[in-house]
Amino acid sequence: MRELGRRLAKLLRAGDLVMLSGELGAGKTTLTRGLGEGLGVRGAVTSPTFVIARVHPSLGDGPPLVHVDAYRLGGGLDEMEDLDLDVSLSDSVIVVEWGEGKVEELTEDRLQVLIHRAVGDSTDEVRHLTVTGLGERWAEADLETLAA
Repeated sequence: MRELGRRLAKLLRAGDLVMLSGELGAGKTTLTRGLGEGLGVRGAVTSPTFVIARVHPSLGDGPPLVHVDAYRLGGGLDEMEDLDLDVSLSDSVIVVEWGEGKVEELTEDRLQVLIHRAVGDSTDEVRHLTVTGLGERWAEADLETLAA
């Protein structure tokens, strides 16, 4: 998952929204850790479950990574308004775990990553991912480069 995150980072740019879905322990945060490495951001990428969101500034000239865990949030974008994701979106890469029904209104252009892992499997088990690009931004993107 971490290596996939590093490969995915090569496709991302400021203004991208990535939504990660999957059961607890599926690898969402591990994938985001790889994204952070690939984007070259500062700070350890860990689950922001209790702080809801963390911003990782770029160590170079790339975009910052905004990592959001919406697991504990119940409502839609209105409940997340205090996070100012709409303000951050234009100059950041925003990754939202558990964002279904909560952040889709931010932009029509988003990348949805669904991670399939049977509950109870070892963390070393193979995951199956479904990566779907929505909107004009992803219409021509070569997502096949993520397959390995």
